[in-house]
Amino acid sequence: MPKKSIREMSKLERKHFSLETKTFRSTIMGAIILGLAALIIGMGVYTYTLVHQYITESFNLSKSAAAILKETVDIKPIANSVMSDYHAMSQAERDQTRSRAYRKRFSSYPERDDYKMIHKVLDDFANAVDIDDIYLAMYDRETCALVYMVDQDTEADNCVYPLDWDPVDTEEINKFLNWNGEGEVYSIVNTENYGWLCTSGVPIKNENGEIIAFVLSDISLGNVANGMNHFFWLFFICMLILTNVIAVFMAKHMKKRLVIPINSVALAAENYVKDKRGGKKDSEHFSKLNIRTGDEIENLSLIMADMERDLKEHEDNLTKVTAEKERISTELSLATRIQANMLPSIYPAFPERSEFDIYASMDPAKEVGGDFYDFFLVDDDHLYLAMADVSGKGVPAALFMMASKIILANNAKMGKSPAQILKDTNDTICLNNKEEMFVTVWLGILELSTGKLVAANAGHEFPTLKQSNGKFELYKDKHGFVIGGMEGMRYTEYEIQLQPGTKLFLYTDGVPEATNADEKLFGTERMLDALNSDPTVNPEQILANVRGAVDGFVEGAEQFDDLTMLCLEYIGKPDADSGSTGDENNVK
Repeated sequence: MPKKSIREMSKLERKHFSLETKTFRSTIMGAIILGLAALIIGMGVYTYTLVHQYITESFNLSKSAAAILKETVDIKPIANSVMSDYHAMSQAERDQTRSRAYRKRFSSYPERDDYKMIHKVLDDFANAVDIDDIYLAMYDRETCALVYMVDQDTEADNCVYPLDWDPVDTEEINKFLNWNGEGEVYSIVNTENYGWLCTSGVPIKNENGEIIAFVLSDISLGNVANGMNHFFWLFFICMLILTNVIAVFMAKHMKKRLVIPINSVALAAENYVKDKRGGKKDSEHFSKLNIRTGDEIENLSLIMADMERDLKEHEDNLTKVTAEKERISTELSLATRIQANMLPSIYPAFPERSEFDIYASMDPAKEVGGDFYDFFLVDDDHLYLAMADVSGKGVPAALFMMASKIILANNAKMGKSPAQILKDTNDTICLNNKEEMFVTVWLGILELSTGKLVAANAGHEFPTLKQSNGKFELYKDKHGFVIGGMEGMRYTEYEIQLQPGTKLFLYTDGVPEATNADEKLFGTERMLDALNSDPTVNPEQILANVRGAVDGFVEGAEQFDDLTMLCLEYIGKPDADSGSTGDENNVK
């Protein structure tokens, strides 16, 4: 994977993509969004307030006019007369409303005294208040119409005459005719003749409580639209100026509080990397920043300064640890060679002797191991054989292994029997074994002239024996207690008569307990199968067959235990007597 490096931004990139530019753009965008939200809310509040103000004023005007009319004018005659004439007409005649003939038919109404008095009262109110129109009319439920009686407006285009009428929907009629006198009653509709109008009013009732007319006032919502338009442009210009001022201020503020400190940290990091690549060790970068923003950036600079100091200490410690590790590795390599040299490793081991062939190997799980094998000629006719496995692994096991091997060999060279060798070795080790380590040992003395093998087992794996005309099988001997476990232990030895062609295979538990990735053990049965795959080959090839089977089974899984093996083939002397078979019948 390619290593990423710091790339300097070009002037064009800095202009369009730098943190300062992004901050300025974000501020502008935020101000615009905030301005639009404020504009929408402001327009809504302004519209609601303005419309509500107009409705209240027109309603109060209608209410006041109705009160004056009740005191000064009797409107019942004209109201009854208008509605009587309206109901007397057919629908075809009503459809002629606002025509010259239609209005001429009812031209006598404006000449009436009560009409003139009502018109004067309405005109006085209209002149006193900014309102589009105020008039006297009545809602007719049967024909869904608003029938005009007296209109204050005298302009030819907008004026309505008695018995002129406009269609209205049922909802508006019910709203006004069913009003209970609480609150304000009004209706906003889009009329064919006047556009959007807000109509509000109050009823005038007769002595029986029946509604005979309404004093209504109209407000054109065009006035509201004009006010909204003026408000919109005033608000927009103010927000535009304020947005730019805020954006410039915030950009400068963010540059000082955010951009410059971050760039300082980035530059310090870049210089730190350059110095490290250049091999400069004593330089300080983050501790010199002196950022005082009082926020996460200041905290970041302090953390980076601590990191720089900790890394320097870590590098110093790592240098010491690396040197120590190299020293230990060198010593372990030397210990591995020393341990390997302690074991017989030159083959053929006894080229001048034709009575037997022997081969052994030890592969430690770590640099050094606790397994060991040993063989040497005690005298001209006796061959010493040992296979052992120390508890634990690594350096402690290796030290204990070397001590055990030397004590066993020294006792063997004194001409002792296998059982006595194990007993004396156990007593010697138990004298000073504070770490309570132990070792399992299989030990045998082979008399070369006769093939008699005297052996003893101190808690070790069963040996494997193949007679000249048979196959490898476990020889289930009697186990004694492990060496180093308890002082004063005695061990039992036994004899096996080897015939020419007999093979003896010794091993540690690292062979049957080899584990694959599925946590399955290699096992004794697979070991016997590997031994018997080609039992006639020489000892070296026997070990190679077993090791190949183990490697094929574990398939690269980590080796957890030392793996040690020894194979002896007894050839015997051509003129040697066959002798007795001893415990040969114990082979299982």
